[in-house]
Amino acid sequence: MPLLTSILLLLVCSRLLGELMSRLGQPVIVGEILAGIILGPAALNYIQPTAPLEGISELSVFLIVLSAGLEMEFGDVVNSFRGRGLVVAAIGFLIPFLSGLAVGTFFHLDGMRTVFLGLCISVTALPVAIRILESFKILNTRIGRYAIATAILNDVAALLCLGVILDMPGQASTSLISPFSVLLGVMWTATKLAIFGAMILLASRLLRWGSGQTRYIERWVERTMAFFGREALFGLAVLFVLLFASMSETLGSHFVIGAFFGALLLSRDVFGTSLFSELENTLHSITGGFLAPIFFAYLGLHFSIATVRSPLFVLSVLFASVASKILAGWLGGVWAKVSSEEALGIGIILNGRGIMELVVANIALQRGFINQELFSVLVLMGIFTTVITPILFRRFVMPRLALKDLATTAVPSPH
Repeated sequence: MPLLTSILLLLVCSRLLGELMSRLGQPVIVGEILAGIILGPAALNYIQPTAPLEGISELSVFLIVLSAGLEMEFGDVVNSFRGRGLVVAAIGFLIPFLSGLAVGTFFHLDGMRTVFLGLCISVTALPVAIRILESFKILNTRIGRYAIATAILNDVAALLCLGVILDMPGQASTSLISPFSVLLGVMWTATKLAIFGAMILLASRLLRWGSGQTRYIERWVERTMAFFGREALFGLAVLFVLLFASMSETLGSHFVIGAFFGALLLSRDVFGTSLFSELENTLHSITGGFLAPIFFAYLGLHFSIATVRSPLFVLSVLFASVASKILAGWLGGVWAKVSSEEALGIGIILNGRGIMELVVANIALQRGFINQELFSVLVLMGIFTTVITPILFRRFVMPRLALKDLATTAVPSPH
């Protein structure tokens, strides 16, 4: 099918099903993913996942993360990694990772496939988490900040482990990997992440110097817009974030990590309130109206059950992935001393795997670390957890949050 026809069908069906889900009281994202499942190989087989669609999907992820990063404050996210926030994030990675290792060991998978199963269960797709939090309008709450911090650390940890494996010489067999090569891989990958972190901190200081009372950057942006036109504002923001996304990829991480931190640096102090609002409106129109529906529909195209031979293995992976994330998020929330409904909300939000899990699984398949059957199970797990996350959140968390807000704002009657 021609590319533009595929985009047309994905966009129309995802918007229609998204609106239907919205009217049924469910998040739009559920309908968007179902559109891909219906149009893809799992049902009607009208559209196949292709390289051009994958490219559009990656562009969608970039702009979704850029848009979300603008809505959050760099200081809030950094503070979420400190103290209890770091513990929440660590628990959110370790418990799911260990549950994946347990499932792989129980079903007698080899060492490498077991490791990749654990990695895929432990990740949380940052774009999916952001989109769900935005749909419930809780991105800038404690649930949002802890969930985003945990998602970032989980993805960085998974990509760190992936980088260590890919930096090792040789083969897809764990028996051929020496402890010395593991140590070298860990040190090299950690060094690259430290370099990227130093670049982020340096950029943050430079932007603080050029904004605030001096308004140097804001005046420079206004002069650039006067010369090139109003669209230069969007172009400058994209170029800035692309720089960090490219650095992240060059250093062996995923571009999502760099794009998110790059977008976090672009605060209202940098552009000024008026220009910042204009940039937000432009990005929201492009992402929410066009690219985001295509991205989530594209996830649905990967759904395939034909190669899966063991229903028990599938059910075990799905149960471990959902239960371990909810448990880890809840335990982390309890440790952070948030309310019980907020702790449960953190655990549920962390469930969505989406693009990051597919990235890790796809690399593992291409390098021969996993087979096609395990890849299909991991794709099914990514889609299932992404679809079920907003449903669980709306059913079990939103009513409790509403009751808490009502109790907090209630004014005692005079006696």
